[in-house]
Amino acid sequence: MKQRRPQCGAPLFIGVDGGGTGCRARIEDGQGRVLGTGIAGPAAVRLGIEKSMAALKTACFAAAAEAGLPPEALASMDAGIGLAGIGRKGALEQLMAQPHPFRSVIYVNDANIACIGAHGGRDGGIVIVGTGSVGLAVVGGREIRFGGYGFPISDEGSGADLGLQAIRMALRAYDGRAVATGFTREVMMRFHNDPFEAVAWMDRATATDYARLAPLVMRHADAGDPISRRIVRDAAEQIDELIRQLVGSGAPRVALLGGLASPMEPWLAPDVQRRLSPIEGDAVAGALYLARRAALARAS
Repeated sequence: MKQRRPQCGAPLFIGVDGGGTGCRARIEDGQGRVLGTGIAGPAAVRLGIEKSMAALKTACFAAAAEAGLPPEALASMDAGIGLAGIGRKGALEQLMAQPHPFRSVIYVNDANIACIGAHGGRDGGIVIVGTGSVGLAVVGGREIRFGGYGFPISDEGSGADLGLQAIRMALRAYDGRAVATGFTREVMMRFHNDPFEAVAWMDRATATDYARLAPLVMRHADAGDPISRRIVRDAAEQIDELIRQLVGSGAPRVALLGGLASPMEPWLAPDVQRRLSPIEGDAVAGALYLARRAALARAS
Protein backbone atom coordinates (compact mmCIF):
# COMPACT_ATOMS: atom_id res chain seq x y z
CA MET A 1 0.00 0.00 0.00
CA LYS A 2 1.36 3.41 -0.90
CA GLN A 3 2.05 5.57 2.12
CA ARG A 4 0.23 8.89 2.50
CA ARG A 5 2.27 12.04 2.23
CA PRO A 6 2.21 14.07 5.46
CA GLN A 7 0.45 17.41 5.35
CA CYS A 8 2.60 20.44 6.02
CA GLY A 9 2.37 21.44 9.69
CA ALA A 10 0.23 18.45 10.72
CA PRO A 11 1.22 16.81 14.03
CA LEU A 12 3.15 13.58 13.59
CA PHE A 13 3.93 10.84 16.08
CA ILE A 14 6.44 8.01 16.11
CA GLY A 15 6.28 4.75 18.05
CA VAL A 16 9.11 2.29 18.56
CA ASP A 17 9.15 -1.30 19.76
CA GLY A 18 12.71 -2.35 20.56
CA GLY A 19 13.14 -5.99 21.56
CA GLY A 20 15.83 -8.62 21.72
CA THR A 21 15.24 -9.79 18.16
CA GLY A 22 14.63 -6.54 16.31
CA CYS A 23 13.38 -2.96 16.43
CA ARG A 24 10.29 -1.55 14.66
CA ALA A 25 9.28 2.07 14.21
CA ARG A 26 6.11 3.61 12.76
CA ILE A 27 5.14 7.19 11.99
CA GLU A 28 1.46 8.17 12.06
CA ASP A 29 -0.41 11.42 11.68
CA GLY A 30 -3.01 12.81 14.05
CA GLN A 31 -5.75 10.63 12.50
CA GLY A 32 -3.75 7.44 12.99
CA ARG A 33 -2.83 7.04 9.33
CA VAL A 34 0.47 5.26 8.76
CA LEU A 35 3.02 7.36 6.90
CA GLY A 36 6.15 5.26 7.18
CA THR A 37 7.67 2.25 8.90
CA GLY A 38 11.23 1.18 9.59
CA ILE A 39 13.08 -1.78 11.05
CA ALA A 40 16.51 -2.34 12.58
CA GLY A 41 18.42 -4.91 14.58
CA PRO A 42 17.99 -5.83 18.27
CA ALA A 43 17.49 -2.88 20.61
CA ALA A 44 17.30 -4.59 24.01
CA VAL A 45 19.02 -2.56 26.72
CA ARG A 46 21.10 -5.58 27.79
CA LEU A 47 23.07 -5.16 24.57
CA GLY A 48 24.27 -1.74 25.76
CA ILE A 49 22.65 1.70 25.81
CA GLU A 50 24.64 2.87 22.79
CA LYS A 51 23.63 -0.15 20.69
CA SER A 52 20.03 0.21 21.81
CA MET A 53 19.94 3.89 20.83
CA ALA A 54 21.66 3.19 17.52
CA ALA A 55 19.07 0.55 16.60
CA LEU A 56 16.06 2.68 17.48
CA LYS A 57 17.47 5.67 15.57
CA THR A 58 18.13 3.47 12.53
CA ALA A 59 14.52 2.26 12.60
CA CYS A 60 13.18 5.80 13.03
CA PHE A 61 15.29 7.24 10.22
CA ALA A 62 14.10 4.42 7.96
CA ALA A 63 10.47 5.20 8.87
CA ALA A 64 11.04 8.88 8.07
CA ALA A 65 12.61 8.00 4.73
CA GLU A 66 9.65 5.81 3.79
CA ALA A 67 7.33 8.68 4.72
CA GLY A 68 9.25 10.94 2.36
CA LEU A 69 10.64 12.99 5.24
CA PRO A 70 14.22 14.06 5.95
CA PRO A 71 15.89 12.77 9.15
CA GLU A 72 15.55 16.18 10.81
CA ALA A 73 11.74 15.87 10.58
CA LEU A 74 11.93 13.67 13.68
CA ALA A 75 12.59 16.85 15.65
CA SER A 76 8.92 17.81 15.21
CA MET A 77 7.58 14.44 16.40
CA ASP A 78 6.57 13.19 19.84
CA ALA A 79 7.97 9.69 20.38
CA GLY A 80 6.88 6.74 22.49
CA ILE A 81 9.59 4.11 22.82
CA GLY A 82 9.41 0.70 24.43
CA LEU A 83 12.67 -1.15 25.02
CA ALA A 84 13.29 -4.61 26.40
CA GLY A 85 15.20 -4.58 29.67
CA ILE A 86 14.58 -0.94 30.55
CA GLY A 87 13.85 -2.01 34.12
CA ARG A 88 17.52 -2.81 34.71
CA LYS A 89 19.21 -0.70 37.37
CA GLY A 90 20.16 2.69 35.97
CA ALA A 91 18.98 1.90 32.42
CA LEU A 92 16.27 4.56 32.26
CA GLU A 93 18.58 7.22 33.68
CA GLN A 94 21.22 6.36 31.08
CA LEU A 95 18.67 6.52 28.28
CA MET A 96 17.38 9.90 29.44
CA ALA A 97 20.95 11.22 29.40
CA GLN A 98 21.39 10.23 25.74
CA PRO A 99 20.72 12.79 22.99
CA HIS A 100 17.67 11.97 20.87
CA PRO A 101 16.28 13.37 17.60
CA PHE A 102 12.65 13.86 18.74
CA ARG A 103 10.57 16.79 20.01
CA SER A 104 9.75 14.77 23.10
CA VAL A 105 10.31 11.17 24.11
CA ILE A 106 8.94 8.78 26.68
CA TYR A 107 10.74 5.52 27.43
CA VAL A 108 8.99 2.49 28.91
CA ASN A 109 9.45 -1.25 28.96
CA ASP A 110 8.50 -3.03 25.75
CA ALA A 111 5.98 -5.12 27.70
CA ASN A 112 4.20 -1.93 28.75
CA ILE A 113 3.58 -0.75 25.18
CA ALA A 114 2.58 -4.26 24.15
CA CYS A 115 -0.09 -4.31 26.87
CA ILE A 116 -1.40 -0.86 25.94
CA GLY A 117 -1.54 -1.77 22.27
CA ALA A 118 -3.15 -5.17 22.81
CA HIS A 119 -6.11 -3.69 24.69
CA GLY A 120 -6.41 -0.27 23.05
CA GLY A 121 -5.33 1.52 26.22
CA ARG A 122 -7.94 -0.24 28.38
CA ASP A 123 -7.29 -2.42 31.45
CA GLY A 124 -5.91 -5.82 30.60
CA GLY A 125 -2.92 -8.10 30.73
CA ILE A 126 -0.50 -9.75 28.38
CA VAL A 127 1.97 -12.58 28.42
CA ILE A 128 4.80 -12.09 25.96
CA VAL A 129 6.47 -15.24 24.68
CA GLY A 130 9.36 -14.29 22.44
CA THR A 131 13.09 -14.17 23.02
CA GLY A 132 12.13 -13.60 26.66
CA SER A 133 8.88 -13.91 28.57
CA VAL A 134 6.93 -11.74 30.97
CA GLY A 135 3.44 -11.33 32.34
CA LEU A 136 2.18 -7.76 32.73
CA ALA A 137 -1.17 -6.12 33.36
CA VAL A 138 -2.52 -2.62 33.88
CA VAL A 139 -5.55 -2.61 36.15
CA GLY A 140 -7.02 0.62 37.49
CA GLY A 141 -3.85 2.52 36.68
CA ARG A 142 -1.74 0.00 38.61
CA GLU A 143 0.92 -2.03 36.83
CA ILE A 144 1.20 -5.70 37.78
CA ARG A 145 4.19 -7.71 36.66
CA PHE A 146 5.29 -11.32 36.89
CA GLY A 147 8.66 -12.58 35.69
CA GLY A 148 10.62 -11.04 32.86
CA TYR A 149 13.76 -10.42 34.92
CA GLY A 150 16.05 -11.55 32.13
CA PHE A 151 17.62 -14.70 30.79
CA PRO A 152 18.94 -17.01 32.20
CA ILE A 153 17.64 -16.26 35.73
CA SER A 154 14.06 -15.69 34.54
CA ASP A 155 12.07 -15.63 31.27
CA GLU A 156 10.73 -19.15 31.76
CA GLY A 157 8.94 -20.62 28.77
CA SER A 158 10.60 -18.17 26.38
CA GLY A 159 12.47 -18.83 23.16
CA ALA A 160 15.78 -18.40 24.96
CA ASP A 161 14.68 -20.85 27.64
CA LEU A 162 13.62 -23.39 25.00
CA GLY A 163 17.04 -23.08 23.40
CA LEU A 164 18.84 -23.53 26.70
CA GLN A 165 16.83 -26.64 27.56
CA ALA A 166 17.44 -28.01 24.06
CA ILE A 167 21.21 -27.79 24.47
CA ARG A 168 21.09 -29.25 27.98
CA MET A 169 19.10 -32.27 26.83
CA ALA A 170 21.27 -32.73 23.73
CA LEU A 171 24.40 -32.80 25.86
CA ARG A 172 22.83 -35.34 28.22
CA ALA A 173 21.92 -37.52 25.28
CA TYR A 174 25.44 -37.17 23.88
CA ASP A 175 26.80 -38.41 27.22
CA GLY A 176 24.36 -41.31 27.29
CA ARG A 177 22.50 -39.88 30.30
CA ALA A 178 19.35 -39.62 28.18
CA VAL A 179 18.08 -41.45 25.12
CA ALA A 180 19.26 -39.78 21.92
CA THR A 181 16.57 -38.80 19.42
CA GLY A 182 16.47 -37.09 16.05
CA PHE A 183 15.95 -33.85 17.96
CA THR A 184 19.03 -34.17 20.20
CA ARG A 185 21.15 -35.28 17.27
CA GLU A 186 20.09 -32.28 15.19
CA VAL A 187 20.96 -29.94 18.06
CA MET A 188 24.40 -31.51 18.41
CA MET A 189 24.97 -31.21 14.67
CA ARG A 190 24.74 -27.43 15.17
CA PHE A 191 28.00 -27.87 17.10
CA HIS A 192 29.49 -30.45 14.71
CA ASN A 193 28.72 -33.13 17.29
CA ASP A 194 31.38 -31.66 19.59
CA PRO A 195 30.23 -30.73 23.13
CA PHE A 196 33.22 -28.46 23.63
CA GLU A 197 32.21 -26.47 20.57
CA ALA A 198 28.91 -25.96 22.38
CA VAL A 199 30.87 -24.75 25.41
CA ALA A 200 32.81 -22.27 23.28
CA TRP A 201 29.53 -21.06 21.74
CA MET A 202 27.99 -20.66 25.21
CA ASP A 203 30.79 -18.34 26.32
CA ARG A 204 29.68 -15.69 23.83
CA ALA A 205 26.01 -16.57 23.25
CA THR A 206 23.22 -14.09 24.00
CA ALA A 207 19.58 -14.74 24.79
CA THR A 208 18.85 -14.05 21.13
CA ASP A 209 21.30 -16.78 20.10
CA TYR A 210 19.60 -19.30 22.37
CA ALA A 211 16.19 -18.25 21.07
CA ARG A 212 17.21 -19.12 17.51
CA LEU A 213 16.94 -22.78 18.54
CA ALA A 214 13.28 -22.39 19.55
CA PRO A 215 11.81 -23.12 16.07
CA LEU A 216 13.80 -26.37 15.98
CA VAL A 217 12.38 -27.35 19.39
CA MET A 218 8.81 -26.57 18.32
CA ARG A 219 9.18 -28.39 15.00
CA HIS A 220 10.36 -31.60 16.64
CA ALA A 221 7.76 -31.34 19.40
CA ASP A 222 4.95 -30.98 16.88
CA ALA A 223 6.37 -34.02 15.06
CA GLY A 224 6.19 -36.11 18.23
CA ASP A 225 9.79 -36.20 19.47
CA PRO A 226 9.55 -37.18 23.18
CA ILE A 227 12.38 -34.99 24.47
CA SER A 228 11.34 -31.83 22.66
CA ARG A 229 7.71 -32.48 23.66
CA ARG A 230 8.77 -32.58 27.30
CA ILE A 231 10.65 -29.27 26.89
CA VAL A 232 7.66 -27.57 25.25
CA ARG A 233 5.18 -28.98 27.80
CA ASP A 234 7.32 -27.63 30.64
CA ALA A 235 7.51 -24.24 28.91
CA ALA A 236 3.74 -24.20 28.36
CA GLU A 237 3.17 -24.82 32.06
CA GLN A 238 5.24 -21.73 32.84
CA ILE A 239 3.13 -19.65 30.45
CA ASP A 240 -0.06 -21.14 31.94
CA GLU A 241 1.04 -19.95 35.36
CA LEU A 242 1.76 -16.40 34.17
CA ILE A 243 -1.71 -16.13 32.61
CA ARG A 244 -3.43 -17.52 35.71
CA GLN A 245 -1.53 -15.08 37.92
CA LEU A 246 -2.65 -12.12 35.82
CA VAL A 247 -6.29 -13.24 35.87
CA GLY A 248 -6.07 -13.78 39.61
CA SER A 249 -4.70 -10.26 40.03
CA GLY A 250 -7.76 -8.71 38.40
CA ALA A 251 -6.87 -8.46 34.71
CA PRO A 252 -10.26 -8.49 32.91
CA ARG A 253 -8.67 -9.83 29.70
CA VAL A 254 -5.33 -11.38 28.81
CA ALA A 255 -3.67 -11.63 25.41
CA LEU A 256 -0.78 -13.83 24.34
CA LEU A 257 1.91 -11.99 22.35
CA GLY A 258 5.33 -12.57 20.86
CA GLY A 259 6.98 -14.62 18.18
CA LEU A 260 6.22 -17.89 19.98
CA ALA A 261 2.63 -17.02 20.91
CA SER A 262 1.02 -18.80 17.96
CA PRO A 263 3.07 -22.03 18.08
CA MET A 264 2.86 -22.19 21.89
CA GLU A 265 -0.90 -21.57 22.26
CA PRO A 266 -1.99 -25.14 21.35
CA TRP A 267 0.27 -26.45 24.13
CA LEU A 268 -1.43 -24.37 26.83
CA ALA A 269 -3.96 -25.87 29.23
CA PRO A 270 -7.57 -25.80 27.93
CA ASP A 271 -8.77 -23.48 30.72
CA VAL A 272 -5.96 -21.05 29.92
CA GLN A 273 -6.72 -21.08 26.20
CA ARG A 274 -10.33 -20.16 26.95
CA ARG A 275 -9.19 -17.11 28.93
CA LEU A 276 -7.19 -15.59 26.08
CA SER A 277 -8.51 -12.49 24.31
CA PRO A 278 -7.76 -11.31 20.76
CA ILE A 279 -5.16 -8.61 20.23
CA GLU A 280 -6.49 -5.19 19.20
CA GLY A 281 -3.18 -3.56 18.27
CA ASP A 282 0.54 -4.20 18.28
CA ALA A 283 3.25 -2.88 20.59
CA VAL A 284 4.04 0.01 18.26
CA ALA A 285 0.39 1.08 18.57
CA GLY A 286 0.92 1.17 22.33
CA ALA A 287 4.02 3.31 21.91
CA LEU A 288 2.10 5.71 19.65
CA TYR A 289 -0.67 5.88 22.27
CA LEU A 290 1.90 7.09 24.82
CA ALA A 291 3.35 9.61 22.35
CA ARG A 292 -0.11 11.08 21.69
CA ARG A 293 -0.94 11.18 25.38
CA ALA A 294 2.33 13.03 26.12
CA ALA A 295 1.55 15.58 23.39
CA LEU A 296 -1.94 16.16 24.78
CA ALA A 297 -0.58 16.59 28.31
CA ARG A 298 1.93 19.16 27.09
CA ALA A 299 -0.77 21.07 25.20
CA SER A 300 -3.21 21.20 28.12
